Amino acid sequence: MNRSTVISSVALAGAFAAALAAVSVKSNAAETPTAEKEKCFGISLAGKNDCAAGPGTTCAGTNKVDYNGKSWRLVPKGTCTTMTTPFGPGSLEPLTRPS
Repeated sequence: MNRSTVISSVALAGAFAAALAAVSVKSNAAETPTAEKEKCFGISLAGKNDCAAGPGTTCAGTNKVDYNGKSWRLVPKGTCTTMTTPFGPGSLEPLTRPS
């Protein structure tokens, strides 16, 4: 293997690692409540949850049912329980709803 091939391989590996790190940071940011945000269960539409939504889902966007009570989205703090759905308001805790 010549020096040019080694340098190209190292550069490609570095670019790949940087891309993975960027995706990881974005994913973690979406699932971590902050002082201004809170988890609100039972309000997300199918495919619009922020992270794990119980059995059958793994992370963001994997919920297959509207208003799944185990599915959550980050919303501005203090607004969750004022949001209405066909099944009632959002909740700060997981709910028993269709899944």
